[in-house]
Amino acid sequence: MATWGEFADAAPDIANEARRLIDGWGRGGVLLATVRGDELPRIHPITVAIIDGRLYAFVIADSPKRRSLEIDGRYAMHTHQDPAAPDEVAFRGRARLVDDPDERSRVAAGWAFTVDDSYTLFEFSIENALLGARATADDWPPVYTSWRATGS
Repeated sequence: MATWGEFADAAPDIANEARRLIDGWGRGGVLLATVRGDELPRIHPITVAIIDGRLYAFVIADSPKRRSLEIDGRYAMHTHQDPAAPDEVAFRGRARLVDDPDERSRVAAGWAFTVDDSYTLFEFSIENALLGARATADDWPPVYTSWRATGS
């Protein structure tokens, strides 16, 4: 597993495109898939941000996604597509509950919306990433580039 910064150092082309898509879609909008045991996966729209070389999200404290992330931790994430440059980036890895008040305060200070105690903070480590690049929406199939964390 890798932090966002480690991933970006190892795969800058994928990370730069992911950051463009994350920053360009409603200030951090992505789709998050969570799993819990043998239950079916759930998909959730969430807001993420890259702060100090780490990928974070605040999630509603009383939500199925929070419970799934705390119990299981596995996730998949997919960026929204930009119709003008319809690339897409997907990640898989594990989420870590952030319970350090200083880390939470630092992340909350620059968040896209007001964060209170009804939100739980998670950091997402990255096990692998996949970039599907297309020059136009009509180009198919995408040209895929992948990255995997060392030891994963």
